[in-house]
Amino acid sequence: MAGFVLSLMAATAAWQVWPAAAVACWLAGRTFDGLDGAVARRNGTASDLGGYSDLLLDTVGYAAVPLGIAFGTDVRTTWVVTAVLIATFYVNSVSWLMLSALLEKRANGTERRGEQTSVTMPVGLIEGAETIVIFTIALAIPSIAAWCFGVMAVGVTLSILQRAFAARTLLS
Repeated sequence: MAGFVLSLMAATAAWQVWPAAAVACWLAGRTFDGLDGAVARRNGTASDLGGYSDLLLDTVGYAAVPLGIAFGTDVRTTWVVTAVLIATFYVNSVSWLMLSALLEKRANGTERRGEQTSVTMPVGLIEGAETIVIFTIALAIPSIAAWCFGVMAVGVTLSILQRAFAARTLLS
């Protein structure tokens, strides 16, 4: 929850054009998000509901931050590129979640692969670390957010294609 709240605070700070606060909230939120699963596993409190909630709330944060930046800059180009980025996120979510569900169904998921996540997460070019870096740059320098989001949208599109090709092999 802390990571979620801090992501929303980062989005709000970006909207108010407070770059230092936005970056601080974003990075603090991602730190909490990175620790939650490890802490839950260590304490024996890891659960499917926790994994589900974590992914759901992360997704809200990943949509809120670019929207906060777009509201803050209020430049048409940034709005357009933000819309494109969020559209790629939408398709990307289906590409990896559906592949993950099918791999789990075929007993080729987390247990077989030795992953410590709730469901298997098929590899993609743009994942958590890249998102953190790109969003941090966009939050710190909102005037170049459109470029950051454009590069990211291309990377997310490549991730979608990467998973689609992997699906051909993994699901044949």
